[in-house]
Amino acid sequence: MKELKDTTELMTSSDYKDRFKAEYYQALIRYEKINDMLIKYESGELNFDPSCSLELLSTQMCILASYVHILKERARIEGIELP
Repeated sequence: MKELKDTTELMTSSDYKDRFKAEYYQALIRYEKINDMLIKYESGELNFDPSCSLELLSTQMCILASYVHILKERARIEGIELP
């Protein structure tokens, strides 16, 4: 899944495992997007000037990475298959 909109069906499912997968995909998509943005920011290739500092954006990325890791561990414990 590449876009948040691609998670809609899973997010609205009555199965908690599907909703869990949607949450995982959404966190992963957000992590990948901010990571890509920071790479462009640091190389001077970003096509806009962020209002936030590089430090704040880096902190957000680190927290998202931790959250993705936590979701992976929880999925392993609960027997939810993730890619």
